[in-house]
Amino acid sequence: MTTTAKETHSFQTEVKQLLNLMIHSLYSNKEIFLRELISNASDAADKLRFLALENDALYEGDGDLKVELSINKDQRKIIIEDNGIGMTRDDVVANLGTIAKSGTAEFIKQLGDSQDNSQLIGQFGVGFYSSFIVAEQVDVFTRKAGDEQGTHWSSKGEGEYDLEEIEKAKRGTRIELTLREGEDEFLSEWRLRELVRKYSDHVGIPVMLETEKPGESEDDATVIEWEKVNDGQALWTKSKNEISDDEYKSFYHSLGHDFADPLTWVHNRVEGRQDYTSLLYVPGSAPMDLYQREGARGLKLYVQRVFIMDRAEEFLPMYLRFIKGVVDSKDLSLNVSREILQQDQQVTAMKKALTKRALGMISTLSKDEEQYKTFWKEFGEVLKEGIGEDMSNQEKIAGLLRFATSKNSHFDYTETLDGYIERMPEGQEHIYYVIADSVKAASASPHIEVLKKKGYEVILLGDRIDEWMMSYLSEYKDKKFKNAGKGDLNLDEPQTDEEKKAEEEADKAAEPLLEKLKKILESDVSAVKRSHRLTDSPACLVRGEHELGEQMRKIMEAAGQAMPDTKPTLEVNVDHPLLKKIGEASSDERAEALTRLIYDQARIAEGIELSDPAGYVKTLNSLLAELPA
Repeated sequence: MTTTAKETHSFQTEVKQLLNLMIHSLYSNKEIFLRELISNASDAADKLRFLALENDALYEGDGDLKVELSINKDQRKIIIEDNGIGMTRDDVVANLGTIAKSGTAEFIKQLGDSQDNSQLIGQFGVGFYSSFIVAEQVDVFTRKAGDEQGTHWSSKGEGEYDLEEIEKAKRGTRIELTLREGEDEFLSEWRLRELVRKYSDHVGIPVMLETEKPGESEDDATVIEWEKVNDGQALWTKSKNEISDDEYKSFYHSLGHDFADPLTWVHNRVEGRQDYTSLLYVPGSAPMDLYQREGARGLKLYVQRVFIMDRAEEFLPMYLRFIKGVVDSKDLSLNVSREILQQDQQVTAMKKALTKRALGMISTLSKDEEQYKTFWKEFGEVLKEGIGEDMSNQEKIAGLLRFATSKNSHFDYTETLDGYIERMPEGQEHIYYVIADSVKAASASPHIEVLKKKGYEVILLGDRIDEWMMSYLSEYKDKKFKNAGKGDLNLDEPQTDEEKKAEEEADKAAEPLLEKLKKILESDVSAVKRSHRLTDSPACLVRGEHELGEQMRKIMEAAGQAMPDTKPTLEVNVDHPLLKKIGEASSDERAEALTRLIYDQARIAEGIELSDPAGYVKTLNSLLAELPA
C-alpha cells in the first residue's frame, strides 16, 4: 500500500464538542459502536447494489457483498471491513470531518446543559463517531468503487485528523479501531459474536467473523475460518410472528441510529392491487431538527429488497415527518427517482394507505395513557399541523389531539375532544376555546369568565401553532368550535318581552359611559360595547370572528410580513367599580387616566406590548397614590 504526503486538518468545532460529550455520556452503553459501524457498512453495500443496477462494472468482479470483522490482539485492534460503495477523499472530509446537520450548535449546547445526555445523544444519532467511545485511535482506509485512488483518514478524536492518498486494491472501507486501555472485552470473538446477534442480526448482508479454531491434533496449527454470525435476512421480510419485540427494537436502533427505544411500531404486508411491506416506528424522542420542515425526513425505500434511497419523503405527509421506517415495494421500478415518486399514482395510493396505517398506530398508542403523554410531549405540536394539511384525515387527527382545559388545574395536556363533548352540560351548543401566549395565560383570560361561571369547560390553547390550527378546525363530530375571544358571546339571549325590555334599558343606561370611552379611545379601538362575557374584569379586547388574533399577528410580523392596522372592539363590564369611577369622575383628566388604565390592562391581558409602558406605570402610580392609607 503506497501513500502520498500526509495532511493534517482540524475537526469542525461542533465535532470536537460532540466527541468529548458523547464519549463521556455514552460510556455505559459503549457496545453500540459495533452496531453503528456495521449499520454504516450495510448502507454502503446497499448504495453499491443500487448504483450497480446501471453500472455493473462498479462490482469490480466481486458482487459478493459482506462485512468482515477481525481482531488483532497483539496490536489491540478491531477491524471492520466492507466491500460496499466506499468513499472519495471529499466524501471522507464531508462525512468524517464535519457534521452537516443544521442546528448542530444548538444541539451541542443542549447536550452540555442536560442532566441526561444519553437521551439527547439519541436524538442526534451517534454513527461513526461512536468509535471513539472505545478507541484511542481510529484509522479509515477507503476507496470508492470505480475510482483508482484511495484515502487514509486517521484521528485520536482530540481535535485533528490526518489525510493521505493511498493505493487500495479492494473497493470499500476498512476501519481499524485501536482500543483504549481497559477495553479488552472487545478483543474476544465470543463478545463480538454476541454483539452482532444482539444488534445486527437483521442486517441484510452477511456479517463474517474471523475465528481461530484448533487443528485436528495438538501439533496442527490453528485454523483461521470466516464464520457468518448474523441471520442475514432483512427483518421486515420476515413474518410478524417470527420476530420478537427485542428484535424490532434492535432493528429500530440500527435504522434510526437512535439510542432510545421506539414508543411503538407497526409491521404490515399488503398484497393485491399493490404489493409492498412496511415497517413504521414512532421514536421515543423527537430529533433535534423536528421543527425544521426542510430537514431530512422520510422512509427508507427498497424495491424488490434492493435499496433505492435513504429518505423517501413521498410516502408520508409532512406532519408525520417524525415517523421512521422502511417500505419495500414489488411494484415500483428499480430506477425510480425522487421526481418519478412525486408523480407516480402507485406512490400516491401507498402514501394514503401508509398515512392511515401510521395514524392507526398512533391511535393504538393513545390507549396507553402514560406512553401517550410521552408521545404528545415530543410530537404533539407537529401532529397539529395535520389539521390544516390533511383534510381527509382531519377528524381522525383531531381525535388524537390532547388539550389542557379550564377544568384541569394542572394544565396537563390530557383531555380529548371526545371527553370534552361527553362532559358538555345540557344546553351547551359549542366547543369553547381560548388562545393566549401560554396555557397559563389562557386560563386567566377575561374572555372566558362568563363561561367558567356557567360551568362550561374551555379548551386552553397556548402553542404557537394553535390559532393557525383552529382556523381549519371548525367542527368535530357535529359540534362547532367557538373562540371565546372573538365575536359576540352572549349566552343569555333575552327570551321574554320583560327580559328584552330589561336588556334594552341596560344598554340605554350604559350609552353615556360608552360614548365617553369611545371618544377617549377613538384612535385605538373600533367600538366600545357593553360586555356579556365579563364577570370580574373591567374590560377586554375582542377581534372580529374572521380577523387574525394576536398569536397569528405576532407570527406573521416575526416572519417579516406587514399586518393591516386593524382596531379591536373594547368590551367593558359596566358593573365593575372601575367603570363606575369613570362615569363618576370629577374631571375629564381623571376619566381619561382611568380609561387609559383599563385599556392598557386589556392589552396586557391579550399579550400585546404596551406602546408606552412608562406612561402606564406613571398613571397607575398616580391613581394608587390617591388611595387612602
